[in-house]
Amino acid sequence: MKIAVTYDQEQVFQHFGRSENFKLYTIADGAVTASEVVNTNGVGHEPLAQWLKDRDVDTVICGNIGPGARQALMSAGIRFFNGVQGNVDQAVQEFLAGTLVTNPDAGCQGHHHGEGHGHGHGGEGCGHHH
Repeated sequence: MKIAVTYDQEQVFQHFGRSENFKLYTIADGAVTASEVVNTNGVGHEPLAQWLKDRDVDTVICGNIGPGARQALMSAGIRFFNGVQGNVDQAVQEFLAGTLVTNPDAGCQGHHHGEGHGHGHGGEGCGHHH
């Protein structure tokens, strides 16, 4: 499994489509085995889905994400957990523990930044299909 988190100075960056960096985590046996910060080199919004797929990412953790980027991730078979705030390493640890707080309504239209509310989904994120 490979997880990508929108990244800005150790925090989950709050606009998926404008994220200049992602921290990529390689997961094996439920634990992080490697991580690196990767610059997108100007790739943004919908094309980020292919950029992530090219790096074998199957899960994205992010702040706000617009409808076009959501659809692009779903089409690429990448599940995503949005509305996440705080430290990137902590978010990944919470995801692995099944305690990550997400807000599936955190889109890029009609922003409600900084309200700090979330909904626990027990590891289920929008864009996750069975």
